[in-house]
Amino acid sequence: MNFYQSLKIGTAALALSATAAFAQTTGPQGETATPSSQVTVSDELSASLQDKGLTAALLWHDQSDFVNAVTAGATDEFARLGIEVVITTSAAFDAAKQRSDIETALVRSPDIILSLPLDPVTSAAAFQDARDEDVALVFLSNLPEGFVHQTDYAAIVTDDLFEMGKQAADALAASIGEEGTVGWIFHDANYYVTNQRDNAFKTTIENDYPNIEIVAEAGISDPARAEEIANAMLLRNPDLSGVYVTWAGPAEGVLAALRSNGNTDTKLVTLDLSEPIALDMVSGGNVVALVADEAYELGRAMAAAGARQYAGEETPPFVVAPAVTVTADNVSEGWMQSLNIEAPASLTGN
Repeated sequence: MNFYQSLKIGTAALALSATAAFAQTTGPQGETATPSSQVTVSDELSASLQDKGLTAALLWHDQSDFVNAVTAGATDEFARLGIEVVITTSAAFDAAKQRSDIETALVRSPDIILSLPLDPVTSAAAFQDARDEDVALVFLSNLPEGFVHQTDYAAIVTDDLFEMGKQAADALAASIGEEGTVGWIFHDANYYVTNQRDNAFKTTIENDYPNIEIVAEAGISDPARAEEIANAMLLRNPDLSGVYVTWAGPAEGVLAALRSNGNTDTKLVTLDLSEPIALDMVSGGNVVALVADEAYELGRAMAAAGARQYAGEETPPFVVAPAVTVTADNVSEGWMQSLNIEAPASLTGN
């Protein structure tokens, strides 16, 4: 997911403190995480839902490989439960368009809506219309302001944020022989998703790798400045063993800086799948790993939570899907595990 764009859809109050005490993912209101594998629809409940003529709407924030994978996971689970997806929309990160999408969907009288709310305040009023019609709501990553679990929505479903940052730290540490100096480029904004992922990387390095020192830190709020920020970091620290970058978009700028400096030694890790970043990785460049979420599983869990809500079965408020580390050795398997699609031909040679 492009988290620079996700930040535009609203911020959340919680930021993870970089201490070992918070070595787990928590929700936007401090909710304890429940693994998505625990959110299932029993055979008995599935049988009871068949032939009821239930319908669902998928009202997304944008269109991307990530969204396509979430859609596929949700659609397959709904099909298994005999629930028809009657409308799928993309708001193109426009809160007004999303409100219009909700109004359009409600004309179809869906029993379940899955969506990523674009703005906590604006979306609250829009989704309240759905609640007034007793539609079961499941949210991806964000929560409309004032919404109460179970009363207003079934669950928030998102990535295992801490695990993504931890796996990035483990991958970078392994690539530099668990010793050396590291740069940390984090998302300079109050957004619980990126805050937890970034701080999990830092916490893991500081707690688990005593021979690795984070000697350079830089916050980034505008991905367009990534190359500039990386150039400044490299000027002061030309011999960095590795660099962590908050997600794949700005990582492209950091990679450009490494190349322009003729630096082939500094290793780079980032989060989320990106064909340009992965191409450098499979070509033996600076990139050693990308850590992603299981987007298809996010969709499956959202659909299951929606069906459970419709049937009156409670789902925990905050659900997380597993993380997957993708390297040059498992790029095909990793792409499939995350997005449920074949890796781009540029990465596999097929």
